[in-house]
Amino acid sequence: MKTIEERKNNGGIATDVVSGNDNNNNIEERKRKQIDAEEENESSSKLVKQKKKSRWEIEDEEEKEKDLESKSILDMIPVIDGIPLTEENLDKLLPQGYSIVPLPSDYKPINDSLPDLTEFNKSNDAVGYMLPEESSIATEFKAANPALINEVPGLRDLQFFKETDMRKFGKLITTRNIPNSDLSPEELKERKIMKLLLKIKNGTPQARKVSLRQLTDNARNYGAKALFDQILPLMMEKSLDDQERHLLVKTVGRILFKLDDLVRPYTHKVLIVIMPLLVDTDLYTRLEGREIVSNLAKAAGLPHMISTLRPDIDHSDEYIRNIVSRTFAVVASSLGIQQLLPFLKAVCNSKKSWLARQTGVKIVQQISILMGAGILSHLAGLISCVQKNITDENVNVRIMTCNALASLAESSAPYGIEYFESVLQPLWNGMKKHRGKALASFLKALGYMIPLMDESYANYYTREIFKILVREFESPDDEMKHE
Repeated sequence: MKTIEERKNNGGIATDVVSGNDNNNNIEERKRKQIDAEEENESSSKLVKQKKKSRWEIEDEEEKEKDLESKSILDMIPVIDGIPLTEENLDKLLPQGYSIVPLPSDYKPINDSLPDLTEFNKSNDAVGYMLPEESSIATEFKAANPALINEVPGLRDLQFFKETDMRKFGKLITTRNIPNSDLSPEELKERKIMKLLLKIKNGTPQARKVSLRQLTDNARNYGAKALFDQILPLMMEKSLDDQERHLLVKTVGRILFKLDDLVRPYTHKVLIVIMPLLVDTDLYTRLEGREIVSNLAKAAGLPHMISTLRPDIDHSDEYIRNIVSRTFAVVASSLGIQQLLPFLKAVCNSKKSWLARQTGVKIVQQISILMGAGILSHLAGLISCVQKNITDENVNVRIMTCNALASLAESSAPYGIEYFESVLQPLWNGMKKHRGKALASFLKALGYMIPLMDESYANYYTREIFKILVREFESPDDEMKHE
């Protein structure tokens, strides 16, 4: 009986335990659902709080929107240096009498809103930057490739074409596909001149001869401006060799002869290019320069040459004064010394600058060097131009005067001593007063005059000069010994 009761009791306990577990599970599920519901409520309440704005914020935003809508470009008041240009401020700044100009009735303000790019259509003709298929440098190289010079019509007879020629003749390559009918008369003239010059410079001997003849015959038709705008910059190129420079100088000489008086407006430009040739180390280059200056002087005339060169007579640069004096000497030999004597006398006696006096005396010296015995008929006039400068206040002028007299005596030997009698005494007095380089120039002048004298006078001056020479040999001045 006990066992049955115990089993019943145990069975009852077991059932109670099972039912208790079920109740616990239900409670836990309810708690989970409650927690999930609370979390959902919290998240929804947060969203509501975020979306919900205060009454003041709403009112402020509405006012801002109204202000933005009401404002326009015309309503914006400009501010300069912190001062708003309102009507009241403008009335204070401006004097009375100013009034506001009313807007035109048909005025429409510019819409400054941003464009709508959402409906952009690629098929429209929109202008914008497009990436090139080939770089611009490569395109330019292909357009101006020196190897393409043979493709230019009329340039088949070139012996060579250097890369340095591209600077002056590259336009022939870049415009080779443009027909002559599409060019203006000036451009067509420029193309013809460039082709002829290139043939003269780089062509075969036969092509050079033909091109030079064509350029010379048509010089007046082309005009001085078109010709010199092409030739003179080309002659200034440092890459030119002697042969090319010789051909261009020859071309300029032929053109000057043909242009005649048309060359006058370009006299100064031509001289700037040609005058340095007169002091070149090469004899033939100097001769070519003299030939061009001579042709230019004959074409332009003496008055125009003087007016062109006169500003550089008293130039501060000695090199400029030197080439100007040589140029005047060439002009004198071409047009005649007698024509230039009045100008020379005025320059040698100039009171404006000692540089001008020195240049005038140097012109006399260069004339005697260039013409040699040809100065005999004009010796009296040349000596009269410089004799006053023996006692000039500037030592450089005195030295140059002695050198000029020495050149005149050397060129006129063994004749003309009667013309030098007026300068013998000033030279003798100066020899006693000067030392160093100045003394050497006085000795040089007297030394070149001694061969022109009679034996008795020559003997006297020789003895006196040798006394000074013996004395100066003991001088510590190396320059004096060299002189």
